[in-house]
Amino acid sequence: MTSRLWAQVMLGMVLGFGLGLLLSESAGLIDPETAEIVGHWLAMPGRIFLALIAMVLVPLIFSSIVGGLSGAGSGEELRSVGLRLVAFILATTTAAALIGVALAQWLRPGVGLAGFSQGTSADTPSSNGEMPDLPDPPAQVSVPDMIVEILPTNPTASIVQGDMLAVVVLALLVGISVTQVQPVRAKPFLALMDALLSISMNIVKWAMFLAPFAVFGLMAQLVMRMGFETMIGISGYVGTVLLGLALLLALYLLIAFVFARITPMRFVKAAGSNLLLAFSTSSSSAVMPVTIQSARQLGVPENIANLVVPLGATMNMAGTALYQAVAILFLAQLAGIEPTPVEIAVVVGTLVASSIGAPGTPGVSIAILVSVATNMGIPVEGMVIILGVDRLLDMCRTSVNVTGDLVASVLLRSVGREPARAS
Repeated sequence: MTSRLWAQVMLGMVLGFGLGLLLSESAGLIDPETAEIVGHWLAMPGRIFLALIAMVLVPLIFSSIVGGLSGAGSGEELRSVGLRLVAFILATTTAAALIGVALAQWLRPGVGLAGFSQGTSADTPSSNGEMPDLPDPPAQVSVPDMIVEILPTNPTASIVQGDMLAVVVLALLVGISVTQVQPVRAKPFLALMDALLSISMNIVKWAMFLAPFAVFGLMAQLVMRMGFETMIGISGYVGTVLLGLALLLALYLLIAFVFARITPMRFVKAAGSNLLLAFSTSSSSAVMPVTIQSARQLGVPENIANLVVPLGATMNMAGTALYQAVAILFLAQLAGIEPTPVEIAVVVGTLVASSIGAPGTPGVSIAILVSVATNMGIPVEGMVIILGVDRLLDMCRTSVNVTGDLVASVLLRSVGREPARAS
């Protein structure tokens, strides 16, 4: 137990869940205000853990991508990595959205819950214990403007605002440019990037000592605030999303076995603690350093892992696309609206496009969800139900997203001139 991180994380998760139930308002063992104070103290190690990771996230992503591009080999190999990664992300994200649509249309979790949504709209808390204002849908942006805005015209502002997509684009441009510069001139810069990566990873290693305590506190606070009754009341919606994520996870493991000859047992052994940590933190970006280490344990060369994992943590959000597909149709069913096949196709396309590049941080999909629902004319009053369990489902889909990053890495490891090993 003392030497296995996954076992410590699992123990912290179980104990945190049990303590959260005892502290919840439904248990009636402690005053809600006192429980909230206790929850804040319990979550402190988790907040420190996330703060340490966030502190080094920008230099870690930047140095990883630049170093990965510089070590990926020739321009032809770089194109091979890029094209395969884009194809993988588009294919799996589209498949995930279709899985979500199929399950929502089959199980119809929103049918018959209109009364429940109206009855809970005044008293169902969100994951932070308060009734939040629904986020305003983002303003419509034309496609040319959207393409131009991808370029980080002010990198400093992007770093301050935590715009990881802008950081990734800047790192890609710098990394590709480095490969076109004379090696003698590029060598000092690459040495700086290597030192920056090593320093960032060392800080991450310190943060990992807090991981079991972070999981314990964050899980206890989440369960305490949600309450068991809220989870039971909308079990149909939650179950539909979880079933879809389970199917997507099985698809990822099947891809890894068929194309990379990695058995599910070996995959789980190498990445188990990583996935548990992703579940607890709800942030694929926060666990990115651990994901890189898991990819190396699966036989992925260092330069490929340093390149693919940061890109995947920023753009590979298939689990988010699946969740949003179920949520959109759930809202439509609550309102008694039956989308046409053309409207469903538009939803799938929109979710695939919006999921790619979504920041890998908790709760990022709510604004996208409101925007898509508004554009389709679907009332968003039922969003209170979705907000009530968003954090729980966010934890689950983050683990699936991280699995997708690892599968993408093992599929591209042959580019790093290391042959696949059968298991």
